[in-house]
Amino acid sequence: MAVVALPMRTRFRGITVRETLLLRRADDLGDTAAPWGEFCPFTEYDDDEAVPWLRCALESAGLLGAPWPAPRRASVPVNATVPAVGPAQAHRIVVASGAGTAKVKVAERGQDPAEDLARVEAVRDALGPAGRVRVDANAGWDVDAAVAAITTLDRAAGGLEYVEQPCPTVEELAAVRRRVDVPVAADESIRRAGDPMRVVAAQAADVAVVKVAPLGGIAASLRIAEAIGLPCVVSSAVESSVGLAAGLALAGALPELPHACGLATTSLLAADTVAPGDAVVPVGGAIAVPTAPPPVPVAALAEHAASPDRASWWLDRLRRVLRRVDDGVPTDPGAVDAVR
Repeated sequence: MAVVALPMRTRFRGITVRETLLLRRADDLGDTAAPWGEFCPFTEYDDDEAVPWLRCALESAGLLGAPWPAPRRASVPVNATVPAVGPAQAHRIVVASGAGTAKVKVAERGQDPAEDLARVEAVRDALGPAGRVRVDANAGWDVDAAVAAITTLDRAAGGLEYVEQPCPTVEELAAVRRRVDVPVAADESIRRAGDPMRVVAAQAADVAVVKVAPLGGIAASLRIAEAIGLPCVVSSAVESSVGLAAGLALAGALPELPHACGLATTSLLAADTVAPGDAVVPVGGAIAVPTAPPPVPVAALAEHAASPDRASWWLDRLRRVLRRVDDGVPTDPGAVDAVR
């Protein structure tokens, strides 16, 4: 078990360092081939919201339920992710990615609509006319602002593939969806909701964004995706390659995958938890589907070790969250030994 602090190439979600905790069975500590799980709920999330993230980590480490499912496809197409950067940098990111689809962050706090417009125009230019552009507002607009911005950005993009989480609530998503022609994708309204099915009941979305850690792991995410019944896009929660591997396994197991997935996000990190040859990176706009988490070398853990006070904070958090895991979940005693 180790806590690492990975520097980011640019500010994303308001952070410049991504902290994460890697764990595995206590009785596997001497086995270099034993699988790792990644526990990395964002620091502002409370312990209850962190519970599914821990379930996902324990599942990846082989401590919950069955092994990862057999893949239905050998690789997963992925999109480039463009943070809230200037147009020149946005253009460079897309060209370097080799992807045919790009997700562009918009509605960033402290920026104005003109910056979003310039960024989207630069991304369209980088992709060419055949590429797909989607935007992600991270619930940054109200309904009227969303309708106005989506109309403008759709025109600038020459057509948007979809707009992700334009507003905070399910009711607002439904209102926006009734007023625009661009498909609406739900993210936070699924992964941070007590009842993800409200999105379906309210006819609030055309696409479901599915993130494996916030939904409790691969098996849980597959059940939720089936219940929702919308086309799914699997995206990351800014994990290292260990956590991204679980997202890829989920994307590889879905019956249908009509959209490129947001799993090429190691590009946002200036460091990783695995050796370069094991990193989750795209080749030709796609990433191979793994059947197990990648190995974690001791050198990477040492090089990027979090400070003692931050490591202590994460271990305390892990202990608290472990106590909140439902009694019915078959947690292996080895996992408990590893964190107490």
